[in-house]
Amino acid sequence: MEAKIKLLSEAFLFLAFLFLMVLPANSIIYSYNPEPGSTSIKKCRDFKVTGDGSSYEWKNTEWLTVALQGNDPALYSTKVKVLYSETGIYFLFNCVDKKLTSTLMGDFLDLYNEDVVEVFLWPDESFPVYFEYEVSPLNYELPIIIPNYKGTFYGWRPWHYEGDRLTQHATSAIGGEKVSGAAVSGWMAEFYIPYKLLVPLNNVPPVSGTKWRANMYRIDYDNGPKYFAWQKIDESFHEYNHFGTFIFE
Repeated sequence: MEAKIKLLSEAFLFLAFLFLMVLPANSIIYSYNPEPGSTSIKKCRDFKVTGDGSSYEWKNTEWLTVALQGNDPALYSTKVKVLYSETGIYFLFNCVDKKLTSTLMGDFLDLYNEDVVEVFLWPDESFPVYFEYEVSPLNYELPIIIPNYKGTFYGWRPWHYEGDRLTQHATSAIGGEKVSGAAVSGWMAEFYIPYKLLVPLNNVPPVSGTKWRANMYRIDYDNGPKYFAWQKIDESFHEYNHFGTFIFE
């Protein structure tokens, strides 16, 4: 009897092995990222940025969590989606909020002193220079290149910021008006960064299999500054060695 059970078990294992061997590769469901702290970036067609994520292209990718840093209870949630095309990279932030702390009325201002979302892109790890992009709830932007030498860094504004080097960006308020001080239930930011704006950074544009280091952030000022990050930080958003990894499909 034991011999019969053993024979049946071996036959079952053999059949299971054969089944897995003949499964088409695209039928296997992967529930993990290939590297810790990484995410796969799906490719899309270029589309219009509206500020509310209404493009159908966004349905083809999942939300990533941008978590509150520190030990405070997470009163608000923040999430982000990322896509890339032949010409640039797209981001969509969804921020739960109660009040729009946003008084600055202009681009290239210190937007990080009020409610803001930020993206840092480091395409080439061989050199400590990366691109930083910020946008406020009122849709003002701050695009800069950051050289960072062992923690000493400063931002440089893009030259000839015009034509096909311009970003596309739009925002929307949820549950209230998009005005300074408004009571809301949240806000969204959607933006497109053209690869031509990242010149002369190396490893641009990405192709299938390309890897970029990156991090995504939010700052909220409802009750003093609260910091959110996709990949955990210690003290500063500029800790590029803590960046995660974008893997382009």
